[in-house]
Amino acid sequence: MRLPRHTRSHPLHFLVYLEWILLLLVGLREFSPMWLYQSPRVVWLNWLGLGLFTLAGWWLPQRPLRRSLYTILQVGLILLVSLVGGIRLFPLLFVVLVIRSSFIFKPRTCFVVTGIVLVLCVSVLLLRLQSLELLPTVANVTRLRRLWLGRILVAGLTLVFLQLLMYAVVSERQSREKLMVAHAKLQQYASEIENLATVQERNRIAREIHDSLGHSLTVFNLHLEAALRLLQSDPDEARELLIEAKQLSSTALREVRESVAMLRNPLQGRSLKGAIASLINDFQRSTYISPELHYQIGFPLSSKLEIAIYRIVQEALTNIYKYAAATQVKLSIQGEILAGIPEAATVRVLIQDNGKGFDSTQTTTGFGVQGMQERTLALAGKFTLTTAPGEGCRIEAVFPLSLYDSSIASG
Repeated sequence: MRLPRHTRSHPLHFLVYLEWILLLLVGLREFSPMWLYQSPRVVWLNWLGLGLFTLAGWWLPQRPLRRSLYTILQVGLILLVSLVGGIRLFPLLFVVLVIRSSFIFKPRTCFVVTGIVLVLCVSVLLLRLQSLELLPTVANVTRLRRLWLGRILVAGLTLVFLQLLMYAVVSERQSREKLMVAHAKLQQYASEIENLATVQERNRIAREIHDSLGHSLTVFNLHLEAALRLLQSDPDEARELLIEAKQLSSTALREVRESVAMLRNPLQGRSLKGAIASLINDFQRSTYISPELHYQIGFPLSSKLEIAIYRIVQEALTNIYKYAAATQVKLSIQGEILAGIPEAATVRVLIQDNGKGFDSTQTTTGFGVQGMQERTLALAGKFTLTTAPGEGCRIEAVFPLSLYDSSIASG
């Protein structure tokens, strides 16, 4: 036999089988001629009321007003067959009423319905007991009272237990649904984070290729231009520049392969100071400008910070190659321990030139400046670009760090 339509997907659908069993017990008890005492009964009314009450279980209303009327009509049927018809095992009908209310009302409303049903059930039991005590056929009134008091207790405990069971099942179902929703949201967030990480990784790779390949090709081009200028006046110097240009082209090709493979470390085992000195040497040979370097860091840095500083200096020098037309360049890299906070320090990177500068409010910063900003912000640093037409350019990046995290040896 199939369950009623409105109960098939309900978390308490198993209670429908209990409802059928209870109704079957009430019906079988009406057939039984054996009874401890004979109370006034209207058999046809009991069967009619039981039939209507059973059929009502196949139609469960969904609208609020119909739910209330449906419950009131069921209560009326139960009171009719229990008080007028004298049906046996009528407390089971109240249990069925509580089961049906769990399918049409919310848990809080079910508590109210159960409380009302419990009061009605106890009241009917007391009225039935009082009417039975007045019958002349009842000899042992004390035994009868004990029997009915036991019924009252069992009926009350049954209704309370049933309500608690329904509340527990519904709460578990709601928790499971919330967990499923949370799981779906978590999967969505994970997908968004994955997409964001993919975008960030693409930007990082693009920045790496721009910083490495762009710098190498810029120096390569400047070497070729310098070689062409010196080809007639100083062939030996021009030859050296061409040899270095060839080496730069080989380096650029290698860096492209390494960038794509994500295995490249621009320092290549060198110290940060040595790698920057190499950048300055290339800059000097290509532009005949000798940058002024001030390097003072008294504690080791993490590899991420060293690479970020190297790339910022590299990009700044590349921009000076291309656009600044400068005659002086100052470069400062200093590490400072914060006063009063011995375990904290900052690293300040400053690149300044006396070139032609530009209007930062009208000029859209290029990919190189954006890369410097991103590298600084990725390490919780602060990036500042100060420039104006005819006043050169000043780039400053300040990185905060904890000396404990840098694994600094004492002294």
